[in-house]
Amino acid sequence: MSRPLLHRLTPFLRNVGPGVITGAADDDPSGIAAYSQAGAQFGYGLGWSMLLTYPLMVAVQLVSARIGRVTGAGLARNLATVFPKPVAALLVATVVFANTLNIGADLAAMGDAAALAFGGNAHLYVLGFTALSTGLQIQVPYRRYAHVLKWLTLSLFAYVGVLFAVDVDWRAALSGLFLPHAIDAAAMVTIVAVFGTTISPYLFFWQSSQEAEDISTVKGAHRLVDHPTGASHELRRIRDDTFGGMAFSNLVALAIMTATAATLHARGLTRIDTAAQAAQALRPIAGAFSSDLFALGIIGTGLLAVPVLAGSAAFAVGELRGWRTGLEYRFRQAPAFYLVIATSTVCGVALQWASVDPIKALVWSAVVNGVASVPLIFAIMLLGRNRRIMGAYTSGRVLTFFGWLSGAVMAAAAVAMLVSLAV
Repeated sequence: MSRPLLHRLTPFLRNVGPGVITGAADDDPSGIAAYSQAGAQFGYGLGWSMLLTYPLMVAVQLVSARIGRVTGAGLARNLATVFPKPVAALLVATVVFANTLNIGADLAAMGDAAALAFGGNAHLYVLGFTALSTGLQIQVPYRRYAHVLKWLTLSLFAYVGVLFAVDVDWRAALSGLFLPHAIDAAAMVTIVAVFGTTISPYLFFWQSSQEAEDISTVKGAHRLVDHPTGASHELRRIRDDTFGGMAFSNLVALAIMTATAATLHARGLTRIDTAAQAAQALRPIAGAFSSDLFALGIIGTGLLAVPVLAGSAAFAVGELRGWRTGLEYRFRQAPAFYLVIATSTVCGVALQWASVDPIKALVWSAVVNGVASVPLIFAIMLLGRNRRIMGAYTSGRVLTFFGWLSGAVMAAAAVAMLVSLAV
């Protein structure tokens, strides 16, 4: 990389915002499993899902982030302001349930990947990752170590490297990107999983809460509803940050799908049941070290995503209950907030001990996210258009259209999946 280009990129890399961190956390172990299964089982046939979800996820994340920056409060607090308390509580309970399942699946996959790469007992690795993740959240501000952990996600670009090392049927890949293929019951489950791991409830709450937390921790930051000066700059930053973060997420997801289609599906391996099978997609560029590289991606994204999952659950519960919330606080300053983080993580660990294959758990946690996203998206879109809380910064027509379209697409996919499974 040339020195002038590196000089221009350095400020961006150092100052990535909630949108980029959210995008990186979106490609968590659950996402890697869902995208890998999609490529292995259906080849290039589900590439269109990434093209479809990009504008939809951008719209929902933009509205969520704007709500946090404009009001100075996260989604849960705004939900409790606009909706009846039981409705807000039900929506929060939905995201906490989905997050807990996702935490358990992610930790199980991290333990399985570590055991594959380094040997040993997967359960012990899970306990170690749990202690590390929980300890970091309590002792160190998330932003401080997230800027370190984000570099581990670069290992996901190995899937991009695979595309240059294997014989990709680019005609079929382009066809799958723009032309949806025949869809059966199995495909619908995978589609909902892909939608769910891409447009996930925890991402809505996380990015909104991080924007709100900025207001209380960054000098000179204010709620836009009270201080419109500089609003155009902040909204432009949120837009660029979100577009960039979601693009990173979807490009990596598409690379995973295409790489597994060109390697696993092409060799007749259409079902991924173990981490060892999933790691074979990286063999063309990593050889004997494919398991190590796969483990690095799973562990790195897991360490980045588990705090986001647990943290978003804690933000949601804390804001609804009126507690002090924020990862910049010490444990003694916000004990209830951190107890929710610890509890959701421990419950996730308990689920890991169930006799469920880690890869299956990852995919089905993504399916749960896909179903849980639907009512939350509709509620978020109503918040974004509410002048009482958003003032002059309600969502515009284009953003509103794509936001409602996102909810409609997710709802249609969930209903189609349930109908296909029942037939």
